[in-house]
Amino acid sequence: MPDLLIELFSEEIPARMQTKAAEDLRARLTEALVEAGLTYAGAAAFSTPRRLALTVQGLTGQSPTTREERKGPRVDAPEQAIEGFLRGAGLSRDQLEIRDEKKGQVYFATITKPGRPAAEIVAEELDKIIRNFPWPKSMRWGAGSLRWVRPLHSILCILTDETGEVTVVDLDVDGIRAGNTTEGHRFMGAGRFAVSSFDDYRAKLRRAHVILEANERAEHIWQEASNQAFASGLELVEDRGLLAEVAGLVEWPVVLMGRIDEAFLGLPPEVLQTSMKEHQKFFSVKNPKTGRIERFVTVANVETADQGATILAGNQKVLAARLSDAKFFWENDLRTVQAEGLEGMGAGLAHVTFHNKLGSQADRIARIAALAREIAPLVGADADLAEQAAKVAKADLQSAMVGEFPELQGLMGRYYAQAAGLPAEVAAACQEHYSPLGPGDAVPSAPVSVAVALADKIDTLTGFWAIDEKPTGSKDPYALRRAALGVIRLMLGNGVRGSLVTSFNSAIFSNILQLGNSSYITSLKKVADLARVKGIPFDELWEQISEMSEASTEARELLDEIVKPQDLKHATELFEGDILEVGQTNIAQDLLSFLHDRLKVHLKEEGIRHDVIDACLAMPGNDDLSLLVHRARALSDFLKTDDGENLLQGFKRANNILTQAEEKDGVEYSYGADVKFAETEEEKALFAALETAEPAIASALKAEDFARAMGAMAALRAPIDAFFTAVQVNAESQVIRRNRLNLLSSIRHICLQAADLGRIEG
Repeated sequence: MPDLLIELFSEEIPARMQTKAAEDLRARLTEALVEAGLTYAGAAAFSTPRRLALTVQGLTGQSPTTREERKGPRVDAPEQAIEGFLRGAGLSRDQLEIRDEKKGQVYFATITKPGRPAAEIVAEELDKIIRNFPWPKSMRWGAGSLRWVRPLHSILCILTDETGEVTVVDLDVDGIRAGNTTEGHRFMGAGRFAVSSFDDYRAKLRRAHVILEANERAEHIWQEASNQAFASGLELVEDRGLLAEVAGLVEWPVVLMGRIDEAFLGLPPEVLQTSMKEHQKFFSVKNPKTGRIERFVTVANVETADQGATILAGNQKVLAARLSDAKFFWENDLRTVQAEGLEGMGAGLAHVTFHNKLGSQADRIARIAALAREIAPLVGADADLAEQAAKVAKADLQSAMVGEFPELQGLMGRYYAQAAGLPAEVAAACQEHYSPLGPGDAVPSAPVSVAVALADKIDTLTGFWAIDEKPTGSKDPYALRRAALGVIRLMLGNGVRGSLVTSFNSAIFSNILQLGNSSYITSLKKVADLARVKGIPFDELWEQISEMSEASTEARELLDEIVKPQDLKHATELFEGDILEVGQTNIAQDLLSFLHDRLKVHLKEEGIRHDVIDACLAMPGNDDLSLLVHRARALSDFLKTDDGENLLQGFKRANNILTQAEEKDGVEYSYGADVKFAETEEEKALFAALETAEPAIASALKAEDFARAMGAMAALRAPIDAFFTAVQVNAESQVIRRNRLNLLSSIRHICLQAADLGRIEG
């Protein structure tokens, strides 16, 4: 059984495309070979900047001969149908067989496909793959029609059998004929050379200064860079993403460490690291004692006689120019902060549109600040600090540094807040309010940061819900799923208690008001602000103002001061009209359902089933996510026990019997059972157990101790089991029957206090 070796040699392939391209080559070719009838023992793909390589071991030498029987039309069928069947089968009429069936004589065709040599199949399939390769971007060159990511120079394609005999696959793709030769490093290689197997190929490439495996190149870079940093008493800053990228830029990595000019060491370390990574693909080397970035590591693709001195000198010259720009941005931003403060830096956000229906970034910041103030007590934050932090949290978006390096937003806000002398909590919130950005991102724990982060994400969600820009299918252009998951993780990670619907309604109202900017909209905003300050529901205060005859003195004074009569008329129409009738409550509930769906996905990782969450969602307070999850975890743990599973079955049995009886009798059995009508010991024992369990469960639920409530419910398992074993509910006596049905109603009522067990599957 021969081994197959393929190499597609070209100009430099972009590093970000190499790994996927190698995997695409492996997957597509092996699938095609199997489809053609070949089998193989194993396959592996490799990539370097100038080549994709694939080895397939233990390939069968020939596909098997196959026989396929096809049933055709009846003998007396129309001639066109018979001719079509013949064309499809590739046979003539005299090659068909006639068989008798129930409905008459029918044509049958037996199609024999002889096996084909592996080399022929490989040539055919590889040609298709090369011509239709799924590059993100590709190009044509010269006069040919072939497209490849970069000009394709040569194809190596050989089959090597057990004896070592090499067969070159006969393949020609737009004049590029497959052979058994390749070449090594662009500068240090010694021309083309022939190979006879994969092991021979890999060994000769290494002698020609090419390391075939990307993982080996990356490991070499990391170890050499770490050793050089350690030898200087420094520490290499880990960046696995950059490591993978650099490993795709070189075939023979040569690691060099250089110094950063003293003039730039005062820049924030993140600025140095980002600038070197983005512009030069340099690794950062820090002093572990001070945390400063003091040196850099670059990876060359060639060995030089001067041990890389010339390369380092050139890199340091280019780096100095880049860092000079960064230093200018940093110093210019600091001057702005010192002269105008952080709010002054962010003043230009009034002219930056957040969304054409939701106002400017400054409008959004005002909404977030008001909401952060409301949320602050829920998270234990100082309301004044939360509002202050929200007002400056996005100011760095107007800084020159973030304009150059957008990935530094938030972080630079923290530095600028510190430079402006703002409280430490405010500075931290400037950086942390964006978090968590994804499933692996840390969740802020500082109260002010949590308040601003929640306000930021809730404003985003409610704003786009108010203008009906929700995620659809796989499309989520405003990252609303990520924002929803951020709200969930912030609340659960910090044990935040409170009604999400209340926060949603405040944010929704602010966003709806943003849809207009007339004087009566302003009047509405002022009324809303007064309602917040006074702690009066907006609807109640608005009703007082609208009904002048019943208005309070304070309301009339407000009307005289801030609401002109004509504006009041328009504002009243608006409040009762289309804009506010988009359904504030409906929006909040729809958004809450969206968060519940995201919560189910989040909790699935904990092993909590969807039906368990549904059972808890049916209970009051389901917009308090911490309470909801606390209940769901307790129920999930309870149902994993024998007591929980058996109690669930007992509840379902009681519920089914009771439901059927209520439907049949047309009455509701919920008036309380009386122990004096109990006839059996099992019945009396159940009465006693329910009487004991109900106050214990109620007490536990009041304390939100769901585990204790489930434990009290577990005590009902044995008496319920005994009751159903010994007692016939539908007794002949109607008095006894009604009493027992009311007893089942007590079981249902008690079991439904902790969660809606009727929603549990099984």
